[in-house]
Amino acid sequence: MKKFLSIFLAVILVSGCNSRFKPLPRGEASPEMKQAVASYIQAMDESGEDLHSIMVVQHGKVVAERQIAPDTAHFMMSVSKTFTSAAVGFAISEGLLGLDDRIVDIFPESVPEHPQENLSNVTVRHLLTMNSGHATDPTNEVWTSASGSKTDKDWIRHFMEWPIVYEPGTCFTYNSLGTYLLSAAVQKASGKKVVDYLDSRLWKPLGIEKPRWDESPAGIDCGGWGLYLRTEDMARMGLCLLQDGKFMGKQVIPSQWAREMTTRKVDCSFAGINSREAAERGMNPEGNDWMQGYCYQMWRCTHNAVRADGAAGQFIIVIPEKDAVVVTTAQINNMFLELHKIWELIYPAL
Repeated sequence: MKKFLSIFLAVILVSGCNSRFKPLPRGEASPEMKQAVASYIQAMDESGEDLHSIMVVQHGKVVAERQIAPDTAHFMMSVSKTFTSAAVGFAISEGLLGLDDRIVDIFPESVPEHPQENLSNVTVRHLLTMNSGHATDPTNEVWTSASGSKTDKDWIRHFMEWPIVYEPGTCFTYNSLGTYLLSAAVQKASGKKVVDYLDSRLWKPLGIEKPRWDESPAGIDCGGWGLYLRTEDMARMGLCLLQDGKFMGKQVIPSQWAREMTTRKVDCSFAGINSREAAERGMNPEGNDWMQGYCYQMWRCTHNAVRADGAAGQFIIVIPEKDAVVVTTAQINNMFLELHKIWELIYPAL
């Protein structure tokens, strides 16, 4: 047992000291916050869910944190999308891309010989808001069902061939492959993979060690998934978005883009059902954190908040009314419960 504890502590110490950047400022948690975090961890534990970490930042300081699993780079799942959105914002600000650029013009080499009618109208803006017109998500088809390994398909062409049932801009369908196209567009326009493009623009200014980002067979960062970050890295991004793109007093993300990223653009529904189906079923958005509206690769929440959201319980929740950011990493099946407990237990203590 002593040997195990020594190894475990060594992992924590090494992972916590491997950054050449200063940690975020720390503050003192109120008694209410200490109890709230303890209650939250207990609630998740009693539910049988596997919470890995939680960090609460308020007024620019980390006021509460619990690292349950080793503090190493964590698979972000769809939290990756928010960072791809930031890359698109930089590219637009530098004149490399435009919101109304058409994907058929960006990727003419991938356009099918007989393109479907709606394809020509799909733009960068539609990709950002997941309103490309697809009725279903084409993403799973670029992975083999047996092993989960990436296929050698042209992922961009596959996106273009997937049925675009609705006029672009009229139907939200959760679409991770659309985010891959955003990553590919940034790479094509800048000549750099997104993870490299962001190095001087985002990673270094935020004090994040350049992370790993999984790639497609074509050598393009997956965009919609595949990024690996630590808990505090996520908190840094949340704090930057909370402050209209500023971090430690310096403008990092262009302020207008930071606001656009977090502002409601379209109606939305959770993954697996598009917004038209949700309306036809009479699904009530009240109190549902997956039906408060979609921004540019971020979700609006209840409590006038906004979040980056990744499967299995990865969250960066930005809460302007409380000047706060709440971050979690996890391997959780019930993300509804995870988020509900944040509003029930953590939010009142802010």
